[in-house]
Amino acid sequence: MQIDITGHHVEVTQALREYVGLKFDRLERHFDNVVDVHVVLTVEKLTQKAEATLNVSGAKLYAGAFDGDMYAAIDGLVDKLDRQVVKHKEKRADHHRREGPVSQTLEG
Repeated sequence: MQIDITGHHVEVTQALREYVGLKFDRLERHFDNVVDVHVVLTVEKLTQKAEATLNVSGAKLYAGAFDGDMYAAIDGLVDKLDRQVVKHKEKRADHHRREGPVSQTLEG
């Protein structure tokens, strides 16, 4: 998984990069087909905003989170994306799998 981090009105420090990488590793536990992630961290007055677009095989997932603290906004973002990834994985699962031919014998 390739993570691209961009900052608007905020300097993306090494600590923020490591924290984002650590949190996004959680998403790979649920779904291995995450291709790449684009994270945008923004500061607007007193609001910290974290947004991410996640490219997975077959879909593009987007989430955003606001908070007073950037680390809390990243936590909220990962929670939202985690739910979306699990839902996407369940949609892709083949729930109508056949278990083999059903042979019925008639006793008479």
